[in-house]
Amino acid sequence: MEEKSPPLLKGSKPHLEKLTLGITRILESSPGVTEVTIREKAPAERHMISSWEQKNNCALPEDVKNFYLMTNGFHMTWNVKLDDHTIPLGSMAINSISKLCQLNQSSMYSLPNAPTLADLEDDTDEAGEDQPEKPHFDSRSVIFELDSCNGNGKVCLVYKSGKPGLAQDTEIWFLDRALYWHFLTDTFTAYYRLLITHLGLPQWQYAFTSYGISPQVKQWFNMYKPITYNTNLLTEETDSFVNKLDPSKVFKSKNKALIPKKKGTVQPSGAQKGPPGPSTSKSSSGPGNPVRK
Repeated sequence: MEEKSPPLLKGSKPHLEKLTLGITRILESSPGVTEVTIREKAPAERHMISSWEQKNNCALPEDVKNFYLMTNGFHMTWNVKLDDHTIPLGSMAINSISKLCQLNQSSMYSLPNAPTLADLEDDTDEAGEDQPEKPHFDSRSVIFELDSCNGNGKVCLVYKSGKPGLAQDTEIWFLDRALYWHFLTDTFTAYYRLLITHLGLPQWQYAFTSYGISPQVKQWFNMYKPITYNTNLLTEETDSFVNKLDPSKVFKSKNKALIPKKKGTVQPSGAQKGPPGPSTSKSSSGPGNPVRK
């Protein structure tokens, strides 16, 4: 059973700053961002990694091992304050070694002859020239879940050659809710950089799919634009409208500075034309001199 640690703010410990690549400073300096927290987790013991490899008959890549030897999982969140409401927005997570579980290949329902993930697989969509061969739900691939993506899909560590799983045969893939595979990176290190530089924005993994992110998520991407994001993905057509928000203006005070009036100005003679209106003690209502109420 894992120990629960209290959330920590950025900069509370040097190794946490190193783990997040300094992204906490960028977040906390962004307009509207609040409650940037990291849940510190103790490093995994070497025997835990060895036990996982023996149990699953798969060798973890060196970068994955080094990650777990630094922290047994990762969870960083940040919120946005709009008006008087605080909205949870960013979430960066990687499962601990004990939760690095293989995708369930048993029946999806507790009914006789219920379909499995392998039964639902479509073999017609194979690899293209610039796309590696997609994973398989059957014994041809071994798939472990790195992140559940808050229900928007799954980021998976995939062994392409089945068991025994070799470290050099691993890739990182995204499985969307329609059970379609999308290639992310060749290595865990490259995926971790993507996770951090996309700030854990909701559904950011869909930027690497053919259908892209939703219109609502585009607005968050425009406000908190990740470092590596390609802005060309925001516009599918030249005439499509994208509301590009400027955070410095959105969260800036709208109170305008008052311009002091000059005293002692003398109106030139003959400047007021037309018949004089009803006179008052301080001003008269003419076309250029309205009555003050």
